[in-house]
Amino acid sequence: MNFEELRAYAIAGKVDELNLISMEGGIYLLEARMHGAAYPLSDAHGQVFHLRSVEHAREVIHAFPTLPFNLVHTSVHDEMCGLVANAEESLKVPIAFRSVWQR
Repeated sequence: MNFEELRAYAIAGKVDELNLISMEGGIYLLEARMHGAAYPLSDAHGQVFHLRSVEHAREVIHAFPTLPFNLVHTSVHDEMCGLVANAEESLKVPIAFRSVWQR
């Protein structure tokens, strides 16, 4: 899903929540959750859009209506120890949609 599609769905009230996925190496990915399915944000070339930080994500979505917004840290146990990935191992923390520095 590209930025314009995501914004249109958000304005239409179809986005349940936005999740900012924290990846190894300081990379963040933004996904929209709609009806239980995840839709990652992609760039103009159809590649996954990488964000630098929580503040960068807030800058990208500043014109969206306020939505539930979560920071998700994925578990690396499966990579470190060869364990099977388990969605319940992720840490999902609600964060403010708007920064205290934004007006």
